[in-house]
Amino acid sequence: MKTCVMVKKWVAVLMCLAVVMSCVGFAGISASAEGVETPQSEWEMTVPQIRVTTENGNGTTLEKEDGYQNAQISITGTDGSTLSDACLFKVRGNTTALNWVKKKAFTFKFEKKKDVLGMGKGKKWALIANTFDPTLLRNYLAFSIAKEMGLAYTSNFQFVELWVDDTFRGCYLLMEPVQEGKDRVNIDIEGDDGKKDFLMEYEAQREEEGVTYFKVDGLRFIASEPEEPTEEQLAYIQETVQGIVSAIRSGTREEIEAKIDVTSFAKFFLLNEYLKTFDFNMSSVFFYYQDGKLYAGPPWDYDLSAGNSNPEYGTRGRDASMTENVFADKNIYKFLCKQSWFKDEVRKVYCQYYDYFTSISADGGLLDTAYAQYADIIGRNYNEAGWNIGKYWINIQKKPLATYAENFDYLKTWLAQRHEWMTGYYQPVEDYILGDADGDGVVTINDVTVIQRVLAEAAELANPLTADVNKDGAVTIEDATLIQNYLAEMIEL
Repeated sequence: MKTCVMVKKWVAVLMCLAVVMSCVGFAGISASAEGVETPQSEWEMTVPQIRVTTENGNGTTLEKEDGYQNAQISITGTDGSTLSDACLFKVRGNTTALNWVKKKAFTFKFEKKKDVLGMGKGKKWALIANTFDPTLLRNYLAFSIAKEMGLAYTSNFQFVELWVDDTFRGCYLLMEPVQEGKDRVNIDIEGDDGKKDFLMEYEAQREEEGVTYFKVDGLRFIASEPEEPTEEQLAYIQETVQGIVSAIRSGTREEIEAKIDVTSFAKFFLLNEYLKTFDFNMSSVFFYYQDGKLYAGPPWDYDLSAGNSNPEYGTRGRDASMTENVFADKNIYKFLCKQSWFKDEVRKVYCQYYDYFTSISADGGLLDTAYAQYADIIGRNYNEAGWNIGKYWINIQKKPLATYAENFDYLKTWLAQRHEWMTGYYQPVEDYILGDADGDGVVTINDVTVIQRVLAEAAELANPLTADVNKDGAVTIEDATLIQNYLAEMIEL
């Protein structure tokens, strides 16, 4: 039995961490009283620290409707470097911005673009609270997967600890927001009077002032970039998206591939399919148009994913909580998933990263490593900042378990079971001989001929995995060359 990709070298090293995990003391985290003012502690810095001082000293009581506040910010990296400057500071988000939620998410904005902690230049930055994820790890996990798969323009991110007006607010994820920019989503929204490229977000219901919405075939979107499109620009965006959706609904494969970047759509689908993102048919689902094609992503907002949904909250809550069944056949994908060949494209990506997905929930894998690496800041989030694990949850969310260890174990088990179901559904592991393009059970010069004929569009492959010798997700002349080198005993397959 062969897997489609070799286990990455570092996975073997990570397995050694399993022994370490038994020593990590999360079981005792339950929470002290929330909202306790905590002085700036002198504990060891293991992640960057951010300190914000608002002009009016009201940072800990800010609500979304208060808007931007004048403030000073100091960002200190683990290397001791510090960025200090004036900024504008406000509460961000929607659910996390509700008045009864005490651990708020924030946005801060500089007057000019600045490179923060080596993540590229930008004016605006997001501090994600992960309020409704008791593990604090789901967003970290989602963006790590997206980075591994090479989803373009995935936001850079770092865990940080935050103080606001000398009050410790706990563990946050500092992130680049999804927006146009050279170091963000690098699209040309100025070309041809803004008609060239654009960024849009799927938004099913929410209404916000100052936001431009449009509909295509029953799908509702936000015109995100340009942020304030002219009537002409909006008409162009809507017409372009209409053409794309129409092609997906009734066009041939060739017509669809001329309109969308299939690889990005398959990768983005796989990410949301694996994690079963609760909001995938509601909001925070981005697409960008670049150089004449629509791309899926960048990803955003995964606190209500990976089983963190209330199974009693209607059909969506039940379906998102289960580790079985297809889930991400929504928004634009509800049309694309009717194309029989698209499942094969998703399977191809899953095959390419199969060992990585296997390692996520494995003992000593990605999740265990994050658990160990950020034990101290997670502990301080609950014990020093005083955020109670069970106090802040909403009706669409799975009610948190009593301790951090229980919530972590639930997440790890859910991911393992989800991966197991997807393995059975997509069949990314099967018996085959790499390089046996003609399927006769041996690798010969005939397999080179078959690949050449496929590239000349004179033949089709029954199983593309056999011919994709270099495992780059496509069959090219390089695969034929590798088979020739194998036959000449220059390499091993």
